Order: sequence, then structure tokens, then C-alpha cells
Amino acid sequence: MSGLSRRAKLKVQAVVAKDELPSFLEFSSESEEDNDKDSSWEPQKKATNSCKLSTSNKSKPKKVAVVRKNVPQISSSPRKVAIKEELNSSVLVDDVSGDSKDELKVLQNLKTTNSTRKRVSNKPRMQKAKKLKVDEAICRTDHLDGGGVEIPSTSTMQGEHSVKKGEDEDDLTFGEPPLKKMKSTMFPQGQPVKTARNVGKIQEELEMNWDMVQVLSERTNIESWVCANIICLFNDDNTIPFIARYRKELINNLDADALREVQQALEELRTVAKKTHGTIQKIKKEGKLSESLLTALLNCRTLEELDHVSAPYKTGSKGTKAQRAKQLGLEGAAKALLENPGALDLLSYVKTGVKGLSTLQEIEMGVQHILADMFAKDKDTLDFIRKLCLRRYICIQSSLAKVSSKNVSEKDVSKFQLYQNFSCNIKNIQHHQILAINRGENLKILTVKVNIPDGVKNEFCSWCVQNRWRPSRFARPELMKILHDSVEDSYKRLIYPLLCREYRSKLTSDAEKESIMMFGRNLRQLLLTSPVPGRTLMGVDPGYKHGCKLAIISPTSQILHTDVVYLHSGQGFREAEKIKRLLLNFNCSTVVIGNGTACRETEAYFADLIMKKYFAPLDVVYCIVNEAGASIYSVSPEANKEMPGLDPNLRSAVSIARRVQDPLAELVKIEPKHIGVGMYQHDVSQTLLKAVLDSVVEECVSFVGVDINICSEILLRHIAGLNANRAKNIIEWREKNGPFINREQLKNVKGLGPKSFQQCAGFIRFNQDYIRTFCSLQNESSEGNQALSIAAVDVQLTDDKQGKKKNKAAPKAVLKPNPLDQTCIHPESYDIALRFLSLIGGNLCEIGKPEIQQKINSLLQKEEIEDIAKRLGTIVPTLQIIIDGLSQPESFDFRTDFDKPDFKRSIVCLEDLNVGTILTGKVENATLFGIFVDIGVGKSGLIPIRNVTEAKLSKVKKRRSLGLGPGERVEVKVINIDLPRSRITLDLIRVL
Repeated sequence: MSGLSRRAKLKVQAVVAKDELPSFLEFSSESEEDNDKDSSWEPQKKATNSCKLSTSNKSKPKKVAVVRKNVPQISSSPRKVAIKEELNSSVLVDDVSGDSKDELKVLQNLKTTNSTRKRVSNKPRMQKAKKLKVDEAICRTDHLDGGGVEIPSTSTMQGEHSVKKGEDEDDLTFGEPPLKKMKSTMFPQGQPVKTARNVGKIQEELEMNWDMVQVLSERTNIESWVCANIICLFNDDNTIPFIARYRKELINNLDADALREVQQALEELRTVAKKTHGTIQKIKKEGKLSESLLTALLNCRTLEELDHVSAPYKTGSKGTKAQRAKQLGLEGAAKALLENPGALDLLSYVKTGVKGLSTLQEIEMGVQHILADMFAKDKDTLDFIRKLCLRRYICIQSSLAKVSSKNVSEKDVSKFQLYQNFSCNIKNIQHHQILAINRGENLKILTVKVNIPDGVKNEFCSWCVQNRWRPSRFARPELMKILHDSVEDSYKRLIYPLLCREYRSKLTSDAEKESIMMFGRNLRQLLLTSPVPGRTLMGVDPGYKHGCKLAIISPTSQILHTDVVYLHSGQGFREAEKIKRLLLNFNCSTVVIGNGTACRETEAYFADLIMKKYFAPLDVVYCIVNEAGASIYSVSPEANKEMPGLDPNLRSAVSIARRVQDPLAELVKIEPKHIGVGMYQHDVSQTLLKAVLDSVVEECVSFVGVDINICSEILLRHIAGLNANRAKNIIEWREKNGPFINREQLKNVKGLGPKSFQQCAGFIRFNQDYIRTFCSLQNESSEGNQALSIAAVDVQLTDDKQGKKKNKAAPKAVLKPNPLDQTCIHPESYDIALRFLSLIGGNLCEIGKPEIQQKINSLLQKEEIEDIAKRLGTIVPTLQIIIDGLSQPESFDFRTDFDKPDFKRSIVCLEDLNVGTILTGKVENATLFGIFVDIGVGKSGLIPIRNVTEAKLSKVKKRRSLGLGPGERVEVKVINIDLPRSRITLDLIRVL
């Protein structure tokens, strides 16, 4: 009964659709002012047939159940109909057949709803809820129960003509009535709608005097309608990988990095709003909240502004000079000086024996303090000085501290030689310079200040006296002197320090964000390094005293052998025989050497043996891999669980080898900040750094995809929508019930609700060959027990509860593999994918084969992709994902577009280099000031950032970022060699 009632609610909500506005943003429409506080927004459930948004003012009729004729038209203005009281009425949609009485009953409920809304709309606006969360205003796609109802989405829009009559009416996966899929895109064919009405104002829980969408757009330089959509998506608990892949039309094809920047900016603004309202409540309890103070607090857009305004009211504050003057009763004199100076007599405030009022000079000073505080808190005044500074030369200066800390060594001081007499315009200073200056200041090596020219002060004071704070009437010279002194005091004591704090905070914040984003780009490049499958590898963890640790792993990452050899203690020749025997026994021709201690000596050792063809008949090659974090991982609980009983030193060798075989699967086991591809990562916000790096790992793992039946728990927990507990539950379910057959089975896992399924389903893969083999074996084993199973069902059905349990488990017996599960196509788009297959004359068995690629190309030659999308009732980004998913072979891995490790047979020494020598190398790390490249001489060379130009970057190669990233192969030219300091300067020729 509850299930029927639930479906009835969904139908009533969907009868009257709102026109013109995108369903994702309908809550921000102009009619929102007429809504009652108990109303909740619901999406329209039916897409239009045309590619344009409907402009009709008449709502379209909703089909009820399977009755497809004689359904009366419901005519009303576009309004939201989801009223809680009306939804609680039990309208049983499944009981509606051809009976006109039941139809009239449904219509009567709708009329009651509309009349109720008319009465509600006449209530005063003040009766609306003061706080309206965005989550309650936007589409909640996880509100559907789990009874086989597919989650509606942008990708499942289709016209009325696409409904197949042969489908079961209860199969709601393909948009069949009675429940139509909602249209949650603001432009059906991918064309953005940028009008103000469609953007609207997103109401946050904590209202401020500025619009969240507008400020977010200004800070990120992204269109307002895109920011509005992103806020909606984030508040609906969508993950960045899911948004970036399956909601492209809503975000104007932004990449994951841009989404992360918006997310960070949004969190900052919400933090400001939250802290502001907390401050307001605190000051209000103390009885000190005035109207002007409230306005000033609600105008704050940054934490620095908030601290500036609220500083005098903090607990434990002794009070400012202005507050003490106000307590003496001088506030009236200060206001009179500006409003009615002719009637002001300061001598009347003199009170002998009262401190602060005993002399005329003390009274003048008190009035000056009040005026100075008034000027420093005024929004127009602060806006003027900020605009004035934008047109002037403001520089940041650093110099060697006169008294440095005793704990600082000369070596540390020499590191900041460049910044001991440094000056740069704040508009031109580089992010890495800011981070270096901040580090020197924290170590008490440098002193830093912001220099604002005196011309700014003079122009500001003149403007204040003659314009903004000019007395309304004639003021005596002695009063004008007080005004002049107040303006200068306000600038020197309050405004100038505020500007310095703002500049330092803004520069530091931007530098930290750029450093973190650079770390993220480097990490992505490293994680997406192309794997080297199908090889038996020997991992070598170099060392001197404790020897070089060896580990041989199979093409499936199984540990075949571990050993220790001492290559650098006079036993190198004898150990060579052991190494040769191991390589021959396991037919291993690839050696992976970690880049830690003794790396160069170990590399020279293997290179010498290879040059002498010592390992013949094997053609042995080697490569150097970054071993950062391997030692930390080797002693972690995960490593102990994965390789129990193995010495931690040997685990490092295993990890080094696996980093070449499958970099992504191995590197996700290590905390990202220990991988060592960043810059100043210890000086930035560790919370923000961890959040960004975890998001990058989630993005990489999700976009590569995992095979649900063979992947590890560590890899699975990084899939979008999953976490450690859900990954653990999936592994336990797999161990208990056997392999997953299709994506729908994921819904049976504990803790994996509709929202989690929506987020993760598109990134989970199913190897069809493996599943078909398993199913055939399962069918053979079950044939002999079929009669017994039927008898067991009959026995269990005698009990109602047991019968229900059996009914839930029954689908397991008829589970079939779905070839679409091997693709990147999301289950919400399976209906469109099937219709597209029918359009091109293909079938599911041809997915990933050349035949289907030929059919797709043939169709695309005859018809534009936009026209095909219109025919299928979908949008271009969704159709493109479907085309890619159908065309890509089953074993497709988009990491093949990226660089593989650079395998070598010989080395070059640093002394052999000459200026002008042209070499090839591999990028090790990218920073804001240059690119470090391993050119095989034991010391990385640096390409200054000024030498990395767009013309030198590859136009053909698919790039994950604008700059170079770890793992990329480049051709460079040596332009300078500093042997004493072991520094090599390179020039980039081209990217290979």
C-alpha cells in the first residue's frame, strides 16, 4: 500500500509542468515569491519533443497509469503543485484504469491543489520561511524508492514518440509511463540559456547582502548560469567525476579542475556567511548590535573584512579608542560635526576631573577617534580606496631580518638570498615567490611589508574631506582641522593596515591555491601514466649497506620471487650471476630501479651488464621510477594485509615494480602528499591540500574505471560515490555471493542507495567474457538441482514473510549480463543507447567491434550529430558518450594516450654534458617556476617556465593540463651547466 501511495505522490507532483525555466533551476523563478513556506519544488517529468524550450503558458497534460485516451486536459498557469498537505492524500494511481470516477477523483485533487496555492499566494510574503536551503529547492534525484525506479537525469530526455508499446508498464527504466523521466537540463540540445530569469537568485540558508551566484561568478570568471547549476549539483550530492562526465551540458563543458576551483570558492563564501551570522548572533546577545553594524557585517565578503568589522566586539577586547570615546558620550558631538557643525560647542562637553573630558584637547581627540572609526567601517570609503589602489603601483618588499632566530643556520639563510632585498609589484609577483617570502618570514629570516605610495593617501584624504565626509553646512576652521586629522588618523591607523592584510591574504591565498592545483595536475599526470601490462618485471630498491632489494612480479602482479643482492660492496661480479639466473628462470627482461639512495650506481651497474650483453639471450632494458612514498607504504597496515609475512624492505621493491605495471592501482595505496610531485606542499593548508588531492585520485580512478569483480578494495574506495565502508561491503558481497553479473546487482549491496548507485555506476566495468563463463558454469551446476529448488520455493511461499524474501531474491536466478555494463555509458542512458543501436542497425553483441564503428561512421556521414540527438530526444554530450562507449573495445584504457616509462640500455654522466647538447628526457616534476626533467645524468635539469611556450607544446597529443606534467617525454637543449652547484638549465625544444 505504501508503495502505491508513493507512486501516487510522484504522479500528482508531475501533472503541471513549469514552462521556459530549466527544471534544475525552477526554484529560482519569478513566481517563487508566491510560494508558501511549506511548498517544495518538483521537476517536470516529461520532455518536449522539440529541441527548443517550450514557450507556451499552458501546462501539458500528464498521462495517468496506462490510460492513453480520453484524458482531460488540465489547464492552468505554470505553478508548482507539490504541496505537502495535498501530497499526503492517498491517490492510488495504480487503481486508475478506465473508470471515469477515478479519473475525476484525480482531477479533483489537482483542482484542490491549485485552489490551495491561490489562497496561499495571497498571504504576506513575510510568512515565508526565513531560511530556505538550496537542497529543498532543487531537484532531489534520490527521493525515489528503490523498487526498480531508475534515477531520472539529464541524459534520459526523450519525446513522447519514443515510447515503445511492447515494454512492461512497470519497467520504469526506459522512461515509460506512468513515471516519465524528468528533464533536468536547462537547454535540451546543449545550447546554454543565459537570461537572468533562468539564472535567478539561489537562496542560501544564511542570507547576506550579496548574491552567492554573482560573487562566485566574479571570483571564478565563470558565467552566472553555470555557477548556479554547479551550486545545484553540489548541493544534490553529485561528485566531480560524475558532473564532469555526465552533466556536461549543465556546466558548459568545464573540466574537473575548474569544478574544484568553483567548489573551493563556494566553500569559502559559505564559511564567510556562516561565521558572519554567528558573529551577529553573538553581538546581538550582548545587546551591542546596531542597524549600521548589522549592515556592515552582512556586506562582508571575506574573512578579513569580517575580522576588521567585528574586532572591537570580540570577547576579551579592551575596546577601541572609538568605543571608549562613545562611552564618554562624544558620539553626538562627532555626528554634529558632520551634520550641523554650526551648533556644535565642544566646550560644553568639558567635565573637570573626568578622564577623557577634562580638557578641550581630550574631547577633540575623542571626537577624532569616533570619526576615524566611522570612516574605516564605511563601505563607500573602503570601495574608493581599493579602486584607487588598483590604479597605483603597490609593491611587496622583503629584506633580511635584523635579528634572526638563533635556530636558523647560515645554510637556511642562503636559501633566501634572492629575497633579501626584493621588491615587486603585487600585480606581477609570481605565486612561488609569495610562498618563498612567506616561508622566510615564518622562519624569522625575512621581514615583509606592503608599500603603498603617499599619493594614494593624499588623494584619499582630499576625497574624504571634499566629497564623502564633507560637513553639510559651514564648519569653523578648528572643526575642519579635527575632520582632516580624523581622515589621516583613519588611514594611518585603520585603513592602511587593513589594506596590507587584505593584499597579503589575497596573495597568499591565490599562491596556495595555485600550488595545490599544480600538485593536483602533477598527481593526475602521474596516476594516468600508461600502464605496462603483460610483462614480468624485476623491481629493484637500491641500497648500499643493506643491499639492493629485488622482487620479481608476474604480469598479473603476483609476487614470484624476492631476494637481496649486494652490488656495491665488492661483490658485484658474484651477484651478477644470481641476477642473470633469476632473469632467465622467470623470463624477465625488464628491470625497474627506484630513484632513491644508490640509484645512479645501481643504474650504472645494470647498464654496464646490458652493454656487454651479459644477460643474453634476453634483451634486458631498465627504467627509473620515482619511489617516493614506497617506504611509507611498506610499513602501512594495507601493505601488511596485502603482503603478510614479507619484510618491509622487500615490499618496497614489489611496490616499485608495480608502479610501472599499473601506476594507478599502486599509487592510490599511498597518501598523495607523500608522492612528492608538488611545490611548497608543507606550507599550504593541509586540509585543502588533502581534499584536492583526494578529489584528483577519485577523478583518475573513476575515469579509468575499475573491473568490479577483480579490483582491490583500496582501488574501489576511490570510485565516485563510494567510500571505505561501501567498498568493503561490495567486496564482502562479492566474496559471499560470487561475482557481480550486471550493474543492477550493485543495488543489493548494503549501504549503496540510489544516490550512491547513480554516482558510481558509470565508472564500474564488467568483463563480459569472465561473466559469460561464470554464468554458463552456474547454469550447468544448477540444472541438476532445478526440481529441488522449485519444491523449496513452494514450501517457502506457504509463509508470507518467507514468500516476500523469495520474491526479492528471485531475480538473481534470471540475472543476465548486460554488454552495456562494459562501457562508460551510464545506466540512465541505456534506453537511448538501445534506440541508437536500433537506428544504426547494430546489436549488443557488436559493442567494441570494428563493425559497429563502421555503422556509426556511416550514420555520422549522412547526418549531423545534433540532428541524431534530436531524433533520439537527448542532447549531444550524452549521445557522444554513447558513441564513445559503443565504439571503444572492451579492454579500452584511455591511459594509452599518455606516456609510458622511458626504457633505457645505457646512461650518460654529468661530466659528459656540453652546452648545446640535445637530449631526450622525462618530466619528473612541474612547479610554478619551471619544469624538472630527468635527462639520465643523475641530476634533473630545469626548464625555466619562460622557456615553456604554447608553440612548443604538442597540438596533436591529448593533454590533461595546459602545462607539462610528470611522465611526459621531451626533447631539450642544454643551455647552462653549473657543476659546483650541480645545476643544469635546459631549453624545451618540443614535446615527444
